[in-house]
Amino acid sequence: MADHLKSFFDARLVERLAASLHAAAPSFPRAAFVREAAKGLESHELMDRARHIAGALHRALPQDYPEAVEVLLRSLGPRAEVTEGGAMASFFYLPHTMYVAEHGLEHFEPSMRAQHALTQRFTAEFSIRPYLERHTAKTLGRLREWTEDPSEHVRRLVSEGTRTRLPWASRLRAFQKDPTPVLALLERLKDDPALYVRRSVANNLNDMGKDHPALLVQVATRWMKGAPPEREWLVRHALRSAIKRGEPAALAVVGARPPSGIEARVTKLPRRAALGDTVEVHFEVANRSQQPQTLVVDLAVHFQKANGEAKPKVFKVKELLLGPGQAETVGKRVSFAQLTTRKHYAGPHRFEALVNGQGLPLGVVEVSG
Repeated sequence: MADHLKSFFDARLVERLAASLHAAAPSFPRAAFVREAAKGLESHELMDRARHIAGALHRALPQDYPEAVEVLLRSLGPRAEVTEGGAMASFFYLPHTMYVAEHGLEHFEPSMRAQHALTQRFTAEFSIRPYLERHTAKTLGRLREWTEDPSEHVRRLVSEGTRTRLPWASRLRAFQKDPTPVLALLERLKDDPALYVRRSVANNLNDMGKDHPALLVQVATRWMKGAPPEREWLVRHALRSAIKRGEPAALAVVGARPPSGIEARVTKLPRRAALGDTVEVHFEVANRSQQPQTLVVDLAVHFQKANGEAKPKVFKVKELLLGPGQAETVGKRVSFAQLTTRKHYAGPHRFEALVNGQGLPLGVVEVSG
């Protein structure tokens, strides 16, 4: 994905950007902008390409920031129709948001207007963060207003932009320490009509739980009381990392108590594999107790690292409700393909079932180079 996006920011994109700005403001120095923005672009990685273009944008736009923002807003295309899983074409506006983040901090109202418009075409989840740090109270107040905005893109910005551990972004340290202001916003969005927004709320809570596990459980427990199916899904999604970590309090929220009399028996697992292979594992989970049990079943694979140590990665498998003596077979595919986000190494890889956080051994796969 990152490689595709990197190549997306090329000379053709610079030409398109210049054309849109020139159409919005005929005085925009189109040729000079193209020369500067395209020069050396290929030598940069993804985010630095966008920053390079944003820098050229700053030097080409009017130096009066409010005037420059008006040009940017006039140049924008139509609002996005797709919410989730859209094409990467919307990344066209990443340099716009970088410009607002870097140069608009002393112009709060024009910047808020710009981000309200940009997030309906791309996302302002990155550019809103400097404002949360510099103008905390004012930005939180504006986000509170935006929880009632007609656009689900704008409402999602409220929850996504306040995530303390947002991928590709710097941490919001103040909210990591005290998440109370963020929780107040999430409360207003927990029953949002759009799944796009509710998923973001869940991701925000999931982040929060990594720093405040007890608070996550407290909020999840309260939100589960009388919850409609949509909110129940949100809570379960918010608890996913805590459940993968086997935290008993998080498991209890979804009715998964410490297991008793549970067995796991592998039915399919190769002894050997090679780097690049996909391994299929099947195992039977059986309830040997006299009581029905709700079971959250995950798979932990202890991947070899470059230093020879093994580190587990947990994969979600299935949630089961097994009566006394009942058993069910579940399975998962695990890839050893080399990815830009994960590098695999030869050596023994231990597989274990995690049932309500309890590890049950399944076997070892010897992976060769």
